[in-house]
Amino acid sequence: MVTQQSGALGGQLGTRAPRDSTFHGRDPETVAPTCISRDTPTKCQARTRLYRNGALVSEGFPVSQISDFIADGSATVWLDLRAPDTQDLAVLGDEFGLHPVALEDALYDWERPKVDRYSTHLFLTAYGARLDDETGELATSEISAFILKQALITVRKDDGLDIGRVVERWDATSDLAEHGVAFLLHGLLDYIVDGHFEAVQSLDDAVEVLEDDLFADVPRDMRVQRRSFELRKSLVLLRRVVIPMREVVNTVMRRDLPIVDDHLMPYYQDVYDHVLRATEWTESLRDLVTTILETNLTIQGNRLSIITKKVTGWAAIIAVPTLITGFYGMNVPYPGFDKPAGFAISVAVMVLSGAILYAVFRRKDWL
Repeated sequence: MVTQQSGALGGQLGTRAPRDSTFHGRDPETVAPTCISRDTPTKCQARTRLYRNGALVSEGFPVSQISDFIADGSATVWLDLRAPDTQDLAVLGDEFGLHPVALEDALYDWERPKVDRYSTHLFLTAYGARLDDETGELATSEISAFILKQALITVRKDDGLDIGRVVERWDATSDLAEHGVAFLLHGLLDYIVDGHFEAVQSLDDAVEVLEDDLFADVPRDMRVQRRSFELRKSLVLLRRVVIPMREVVNTVMRRDLPIVDDHLMPYYQDVYDHVLRATEWTESLRDLVTTILETNLTIQGNRLSIITKKVTGWAAIIAVPTLITGFYGMNVPYPGFDKPAGFAISVAVMVLSGAILYAVFRRKDWL
């Protein structure tokens, strides 16, 4: 029977750290509604599922029955907690013998994606990701998982990672359910990594738009510069989320951990391959955004040089009439002084010299 943990562990876990920006999913009351447990000792929303001998037997059952089900060697249980507090996590620690350090990591925000190994279970941390196409800002949603021999316990800080999609993925590959916890964990990791791919694809599309702006007929220097910094910031954050997933998936696949059997190993290899591809794509996009920034600065420098060249050319053309009118403005006699012919000659010289200089500069592409 699940009971409330004494205040010792609750005090050890402490209080939750402030949240950073995240994204929100569908209404939590409508996501996987059949899995929602109405009988739970936790204050937060809980979801439950029971598999036995590779078949879905029950869902949405009271959390207090989990201990009885785990006693059956053929049963696999999934428990999900949404936005739990210290007391809710203390319930898990007391009932399933979870390590206090793992419970603390599940409570606090912005843990690095990782897999920690404890004597009775593994603790996993990962992040879902989504890009805001309008602002170019990347938002993340953290999920933790306690991996036991016959149970997978997921802890979500918010509703950003759509657990309903994970349940749908499990249902779509129900033929693998006989593999127990490894089947549940594969569906979860596969969904998270696919989300990373979608975020990278969105970033790639944003970079393509940025390239079009870079060489637009009408200069958009400030837009390109601002958008470049926004995308670079998002890529740095996505890199922190994606790159550690290589170690996460690789650790789960280790032969010395009795999680993934030979039948499921190709499926995990496929997830690992997707992680590597997402990592390489992220790195290439970061280099591309850096190149765009440098190219934009180069284009600005080239435009400035062209402008300077043209202004200098026109200044040279204007200098000749200025010289002539300045000479005629002196209070000394000169050829044609005080005669109409002198004025006509000066105007003709100004026009002719300006036309010659203009023709020469145009031929040399200075104007």
